[in-house]
Amino acid sequence: MMNIDDIVIAREKMKGIVYTTPLDYSKTFSRLSGNEVFLKLENLQKTGSFKVRGSYNKLISLSKDELKNGVVAASAGNHAQGVAYSSQMLDVPCTIVMPQGAPLSKVQATTHYGAEVVLEGAVFDDALAHALKLKEQMGATFVHAFDDEAVIAGQGTVGLEIIELLPDVEAIICPIGGGGLAAGVAMAVKEKNPHISVYGVQTSACPSMKQSLLENKPVLVDSAPTMADGIAVKKPGLQTFEIVQKYVDDIYCVDEMEIARAMLLILERNKLLVEGSGACALSALIYEKMKLKEKKVVAILSGGNVDLNFISRIIEHGMVESGRYITFTITLKDKPGELQKVLSTITDLDANIQSVNHNRIGQNIYPGYAQLEISVETKNHDHIEQLYKILAEKNYNVEIGT
Repeated sequence: MMNIDDIVIAREKMKGIVYTTPLDYSKTFSRLSGNEVFLKLENLQKTGSFKVRGSYNKLISLSKDELKNGVVAASAGNHAQGVAYSSQMLDVPCTIVMPQGAPLSKVQATTHYGAEVVLEGAVFDDALAHALKLKEQMGATFVHAFDDEAVIAGQGTVGLEIIELLPDVEAIICPIGGGGLAAGVAMAVKEKNPHISVYGVQTSACPSMKQSLLENKPVLVDSAPTMADGIAVKKPGLQTFEIVQKYVDDIYCVDEMEIARAMLLILERNKLLVEGSGACALSALIYEKMKLKEKKVVAILSGGNVDLNFISRIIEHGMVESGRYITFTITLKDKPGELQKVLSTITDLDANIQSVNHNRIGQNIYPGYAQLEISVETKNHDHIEQLYKILAEKNYNVEIGT
């Protein structure tokens, strides 16, 4: 059974290989949550996430005989890059199995580090089953994403860094999928100072560790699509479960819109790009899942590997949700000057028009009328209500879209 000494040794082995990532005080999130909030920036780690810690510690613990046929791993993306990077550093052949829906950016990055990528299955658990088959066929060594003592010890070095950088920390919030990061961090922190609270955060779309704790054993749960793909693990590991059960104080869940809002806030206020799973810890804090107040809190931003196409959708959804962007349609008489009147009304209210589509033909457009589809930047929800009210007072038929 691993212990705190394994984590300390892993830290020594990784010096000069992985970064000691910054612990950044956030005035914005401190104000929003009523705490002193520090962000552990693992999104700035090599390969873009904390995963390189565990994978490197695992590979350097293997013998030459165990490495001679290479290594195989399964991953939704971040573990893949961590194993591929570590394998490249040690000149070890590497095969990674990823779900078919894995973000393209993560697939390309893994390939860039020299790994052979195999896409198999809809979710992580499908990829895991296929990776275990490949391991037998190839005679390779399997590097588990979380349920492995060396991997857990490597991830636990995040916890050691936190208490070294902020000795008086009172609470640490950590995302949980399979449980490797949370288990390692909780063991490292609690063995050093049992008075520090450690909380885990999962997505409501896949609450496997939370459900497992309720049933007192690792259980398989149904998984819904989630932007937090990095923690969409349907069944936690046995070793991680036992450590989490012993050391983690509680686990909370966040929904998709809470994650999206947190991602947008981090990007806008702190200029940090964080993936869905990486935003979960901060999301739980600002939406007051664990009722912390006036505490020194660290939220672990576990990764920043976001597909570029997904970023634009997150920004758009976040702006709609916060009342800063709206699309609506107006039906008006098709005669000179009518379009100008509508646009002037909108701009007079300090709303910034982004696009206008002017249609004279359509299923619900009668002869002599036209329909406008207008996208507008607004200030907040009150501004939208004011805009709607003024247009209605001018007898325009307005249909609010998204």
